[in-house]
Amino acid sequence: MQRKPLIVGNWKCFKTVAEGRQLAREIRDGATDISDVDIVVAPPHTGLAAVGEELSGADIGLAAQNVHWEPPGAWTGEIAAEQLLDAGCGYVIIGHSERRQFFGETPGTVNRRLRRCLETNLIPIVCTGETQQERESGQAKEVILGDLDGCLDGLTASQLSRMIIAYEPLWAIGTGLTATPEMAQQVHEWIRSWTASEYSPQLSSRVRILYGGSVKPDNASDLMGQEDIDGALVGGASLDSKTFLGIVQFESG
Repeated sequence: MQRKPLIVGNWKCFKTVAEGRQLAREIRDGATDISDVDIVVAPPHTGLAAVGEELSGADIGLAAQNVHWEPPGAWTGEIAAEQLLDAGCGYVIIGHSERRQFFGETPGTVNRRLRRCLETNLIPIVCTGETQQERESGQAKEVILGDLDGCLDGLTASQLSRMIIAYEPLWAIGTGLTATPEMAQQVHEWIRSWTASEYSPQLSSRVRILYGGSVKPDNASDLMGQEDIDGALVGGASLDSKTFLGIVQFESG
């Protein structure tokens, strides 16, 4: 089944409101003729509303980088799904490796955040991946599928159909290291086979699985050319419009 590629730019904790507006304008103006790839940008929370304004009328989605699992309330420092929707978000990145490594995110909390997204019709982009030590010791498959099992625990096929999965090897996040296309494809195939086994082959064939980990214009085409890689979760390279658009405009086939 043909799945439309999706390129997501994760701006992490970068860009002031003014800088975010400028970057959003540049991406918007550079993507006017692109219709065969879905584009989403994820600015920090402070820039969501402003970036959403710049993208108004453009076919570019807006994502948040996190969401709380509870409705609005006395949750100092958190952000609720309703607030993200109000800012114009349609997507949320959940369980990024940096959230897990530095802020105590676990499969259990990922599961709670996923459920909240699905309850409020936000599209979650759930991340998973392995450390370099886990890969070198031959545990990558066990770690990744075990993580997905916890993150998606109790979720129905209908809920999975409204989600996006992103594979991000932790050793390739912000390091300049990139999994070879063959290495990335192997993991994507593991994930697709897992979704087919846990849910159904029909549903599995529709789930978009993104690769994240030092994606750049010069390796995007080789990565996207793999059978089970449906797009990219781009970090540092999304902070420059020319570089990000170079990834969006990868040559298929």
